[in-house]
Amino acid sequence: MKSSLRSLEDLQDQYGEGLAAAKLRLLRRLARTRQPLAASVSRLHEALLFLRAYPDDQAVLEQVEEMLRDFHRRPDLRRFAAELEDSGIAGTAIVYSFFHELARWLASRWGGFLTVEWEQLTAPERLERVLPLLTLWCETPALDELPLELRELVGRLKGPEETDAVFLLRRVDALELDARTREWFFEQLDLWLRLAPGPDTPSRTRAKEPRRKIHYQVRALDRGRPDLAAEVARPPLSVRAVSRREGQRLIDLARGAMVTRSRDLDVFAYGDPGDVRLLRHEDGLEFASIGLIPERRLLFEAVYGFLTLKNGVPIGYVLNSALFGSAEVAYNVFDVYRGAEAGRIYGRVISTLHHLFGTDSYVVYPYQLGGGGNREGLESGAWWFYQKLGFRAREPEVLKRMEAELARMRRHPRHRSSEAVLGELVEDNVYLHMGRRRDDVIGLAPLAEAGGVVMDAVAGRFGSDREAATRVCGREAARALGLRSLAGFSDGERMAWERWAPVVTALPGLGRWPAADRRALVEVIRAKGGRRESDYVALFDAHARLRKALLTLGARGLR
Repeated sequence: MKSSLRSLEDLQDQYGEGLAAAKLRLLRRLARTRQPLAASVSRLHEALLFLRAYPDDQAVLEQVEEMLRDFHRRPDLRRFAAELEDSGIAGTAIVYSFFHELARWLASRWGGFLTVEWEQLTAPERLERVLPLLTLWCETPALDELPLELRELVGRLKGPEETDAVFLLRRVDALELDARTREWFFEQLDLWLRLAPGPDTPSRTRAKEPRRKIHYQVRALDRGRPDLAAEVARPPLSVRAVSRREGQRLIDLARGAMVTRSRDLDVFAYGDPGDVRLLRHEDGLEFASIGLIPERRLLFEAVYGFLTLKNGVPIGYVLNSALFGSAEVAYNVFDVYRGAEAGRIYGRVISTLHHLFGTDSYVVYPYQLGGGGNREGLESGAWWFYQKLGFRAREPEVLKRMEAELARMRRHPRHRSSEAVLGELVEDNVYLHMGRRRDDVIGLAPLAEAGGVVMDAVAGRFGSDREAATRVCGREAARALGLRSLAGFSDGERMAWERWAPVVTALPGLGRWPAADRRALVEVIRAKGGRRESDYVALFDAHARLRKALLTLGARGLR
């Protein structure tokens, strides 16, 4: 006889007459039933998460919310909590080698629950060597001579009201280092941290942004393949710039989505609460667009992260780099929601990027396709997902292999590409052009080579004195662009000016530019450090001479 859990799983993504009532009966039965295995507890949790994002009606949603609210109290959850470690389920612990900024965030919010996982330290000698830098000179005799294990020693050093992890994070933060060096210092320690479950510690169980209006799923899910040209022509229903307070809340929701899945993403860790927008689409689908704080922005491309929300529930994320009217897109749907509407949602991703950045060309890098050791992408056949949407590689050998596979599929409709064949297909970027095919797009534009030419110029003129390079190039760039001073520049704009000045001095033909184009370049650079990096993309892409000069600079590096 089929179990109630299996029956619910069979029905969870099916919608239509009478199914809501059937799901509700099963949910109420499962609320009273203990699961016999850790795996079945996890399966029940996943079914609840799916139905929270895709509820049939209010009664189903209320039952789901009640069960998730009390999930950490379930006797079966408590029984199997140790086995469910790292699941992100409320009531279970998370152990991960968090990067510095995410570790600091956890320590600032939930310091009492954050500890060092000593058994998983792979290189404890690294911490031993730097302890003198984290302590007072008067403590060095104890460090040198006391017969204490490293864990005991840190236990003696920390205060009575702080954990070992919080002590180490605070001491690293106290070092007289710039932010990036401090981050590097911490990450060299390779500390594994344990986040114990608390009343409001991050969990997938509780992750939800409040929504006034819920979209109830009454029809079958749209599992079709989108027409991306039609999707681009259909903009989001609305784009709303949120307050800094709401922006920080959405960033925290995105960070929590990473923490509870043992992941880290710089754009969420260093998200700027002043550059968060909420883009609303149909059927309860939204994207929280999150920009980077100015000091973490790349030199050329603009990077944004998008937390995908369905009825306020995080169901995935998108990482995007934009420039030259093009975008590099990394698309991820969380496990629970795969197979639901991945294609439809991807169509809305492309619409969102086109609306925000004016893009007409898109690239997917090999890792997203299953290359570079990404087993998950390889096993899911991600390459064919993009191929069916119209993405194509540029390498002739990859195209030849694709045609051979398509021919086999026509002869044998049940044929599926082997892992070896997929391994060959995923070695090259794939591209989609909504307009004409062109080469001045991310993935093909020689931006790294342009950086190499600038590097050679700086090295040739200044050698190890990079500080002099910053000062001198700043003055030279200002003269070249007719800028008398940086008065009125924000801190972020000044930073962008310092970073871009060596590039300005290397741009070919700059002296022949009209004054209006030189003034426009100043505005491009200011926008790089301004409130919204998307403004920089618009100004850069509209500056024809700058685009051409940067491509020419990169072409020199290819010679």
